[in-house]
Amino acid sequence: MPIRNRMNRRKFVRTTGMAAAAAAIVPGLLTRCAPAPAPMKRVFGKIGFEVTTFGLGGQASIQWTPEGVDPVKIILKAFDLGVNYYDTSNLYGPSQENLGKAFRIKKLIPGEPGYDENLRKSIFLTTKTHLRHAKGESDVPGVSSRTNGERGSHTIDDLHRSLSQMFGDGKGNYPEGAYVDMVLFHNLNRKEEVDAIYEGLDDTNPNAERIGALAALRDYRDGTNLTGLNPDNKRLLRHIGFSGHIDPAVNMYMIQRDKYNLLDAMLVAINANDKLMFNMQYNVINLAAEKNMGIIAMKVFADGAMYTKPAEWSNRPDHVVHTVGSPELPSKPLVQYALTTPGVHVAIIGIGHIDDDPEKCQLTSNLAAAQILPDGLTEIERSAIEAVAARAKEGKTNYFQLAAIPLTAPKQVAVLQSREQNLRNITVNWNTAYAGDAPMTSYEIWRDGSKVKEIPFTTQISTDPFSWSETLNDRDVHTYVLKVTDAKGRIAESEPVTLGIT
Repeated sequence: MPIRNRMNRRKFVRTTGMAAAAAAIVPGLLTRCAPAPAPMKRVFGKIGFEVTTFGLGGQASIQWTPEGVDPVKIILKAFDLGVNYYDTSNLYGPSQENLGKAFRIKKLIPGEPGYDENLRKSIFLTTKTHLRHAKGESDVPGVSSRTNGERGSHTIDDLHRSLSQMFGDGKGNYPEGAYVDMVLFHNLNRKEEVDAIYEGLDDTNPNAERIGALAALRDYRDGTNLTGLNPDNKRLLRHIGFSGHIDPAVNMYMIQRDKYNLLDAMLVAINANDKLMFNMQYNVINLAAEKNMGIIAMKVFADGAMYTKPAEWSNRPDHVVHTVGSPELPSKPLVQYALTTPGVHVAIIGIGHIDDDPEKCQLTSNLAAAQILPDGLTEIERSAIEAVAARAKEGKTNYFQLAAIPLTAPKQVAVLQSREQNLRNITVNWNTAYAGDAPMTSYEIWRDGSKVKEIPFTTQISTDPFSWSETLNDRDVHTYVLKVTDAKGRIAESEPVTLGIT
């Protein structure tokens, strides 16, 4: 069943006006940038905050500031245009400090004269940590103990660092009443990282040698001290989430392990070349939407690789793109593609250049492009955007995602049986398949070469496997196969599992 953003159309029209409602375009028809209308908003999943569909990314010129660019002016312009979602990270160099400079100008520092508490409540501020433990040595493969070169740090160190740089003196101090709206576990690549984050969550022991980051952030969200790491019972954040660029399967595992529903949001790479890779939209985005998580799109322009930047990780000012799209690939359809991907609420975009001329201003242009309903493009229009985007660098833009895989068979298929008098109770268990370039539509259970059950595809929301049972009155040997079908009619099947005689 397709997943749509939960948004009342009457509320949409009231919030954004009729002009914004008509902003969806057929790709290629609009090449000139109109002045940005009042920002459109969507309800941010179970968080409930009404978030602008455009969010200001914390990288580009805010992180790698080119000569002659003032990053604070970019942030202030976003405020002036009504943008209310702001993204940054402990890994983004001076990004948090630049936000802090803008916050002082906007009177967002608690305790200082003229503090604008209403303005602070009207924005949603997200930062990130790459640290997976809140206590103990992180000797787990792939797990980081380092922030900006500082070894031996823990997740709560990053939280304090964020608050100090954005609201305090940048030296570890910050005023009472300072908080961030959300902390994301940044850039999950391996399941071992997920396991580290969840360590100690089920049975939190303050005397444990090692405690995962999630248990500690829960304490600082709720004002509790189950970990022993929040002795003053502070509440310094409101929500917890994660980000993932690379592997949809790892992102899905992060959500499936969340049996306490602590994760409120996911930041995920999604652009018009997504289907050329192990794609996010038919795998983890479906799952996050099913859990009603807030979903933030990133890499809308493939980190600039759709245009002038090489398809590699950005790390210096000359990587920052300053133009607004290109004649071959306008920026507006790419923004609209991300925001019409079912489940997505907001797209964060880094800004390289602002300008008084809206046709040259990335901020005004991208904000205008973001004025689109969740269903504002048809599938035909989305496919047309994919075809154009695939020409950029011969489709090799999404260096941050795993290579494409075909539709996979269901995983970990197991067939169990028990006997009750003359009857055999048979249970078939399996874990999710992964989609290729089309959504999955159904599972099929085959016994001895014949289909015995077809089940509409649903997302696997926990680590508990899918299960189907039947009762047979025989003592025969049977062979079971699990199949999955996608929207293009393709089928992938598991290895056969033979059930012996009881």
